[in-house]
Amino acid sequence: MQTNPTYSSLVAVGDSFTEGMSDLLPDGSYRGWADLLAGRMAAVTPGFRYANLAVRGKLIQQIVEEQVKVAAAMQPDVITLVGGLNDTLRPKCDMVRVRDLLTAAVERLAPSCKQLVLMHSPGRQGPVQARFRPRMEELFTVVDELAARHGAVVVDLYGAASLSDQRMWDVDRLHLTAEGHRRVCEAVWQTLGYDPEDTEWRTPLPATVPPPWLARRIADVRFTRQYLLPWIGRRLTGRSSGDGLPPKRPDLLPYEH
Repeated sequence: MQTNPTYSSLVAVGDSFTEGMSDLLPDGSYRGWADLLAGRMAAVTPGFRYANLAVRGKLIQQIVEEQVKVAAAMQPDVITLVGGLNDTLRPKCDMVRVRDLLTAAVERLAPSCKQLVLMHSPGRQGPVQARFRPRMEELFTVVDELAARHGAVVVDLYGAASLSDQRMWDVDRLHLTAEGHRRVCEAVWQTLGYDPEDTEWRTPLPATVPPPWLARRIADVRFTRQYLLPWIGRRLTGRSSGDGLPPKRPDLLPYEH
């Protein structure tokens, strides 16, 4: 990867991770790593353009059908693609189909940009990740194979100890905090060849005394009622948190801070 490259445009493709949840802004919208990355790239490249097609809750088939063709048609310098993790979290997941769809996405996107960026998504410490770890790691193996075959670069967030820390995750236990998104932005920034702004983004947070047992149990109950049960309900009824929502930033336009 060249040092301090000149990229004039970025299109982000994916789900809630790329949309920016839970990096909440005062106006109620989400920022996230992709917006932060676009801001940095725009600061060093006049006229920089940015689109973010991500929508929360999307499965890899939906990403392929709704976002990939649009992103390819824009022919930006850089495309980021992060998808498939929502599929691995479903009770019934056809990993062969996930592989085929991700392959189709990469085969369409790689020739349409100067640099395709793929990722190993970060994983939070805890029982949920332990349960789905084999599927996640199978997905990341596919990502590595596709990257090698099509000249894409891979950002390894899964292997970063800092991003597995529970304190980097929002109360819904599914999405990163603002600090987590900042570190993801730094990781992608460096992978693209720009000079590091934070060489310690992988460094774990300092150890702290864990909350008391009662506080942890109260948090577990609140999480179950507010997030887990609605999530299970959507899975059982075939609904998604992103149903009816438009892409975050559908047009490839000049980025404005």
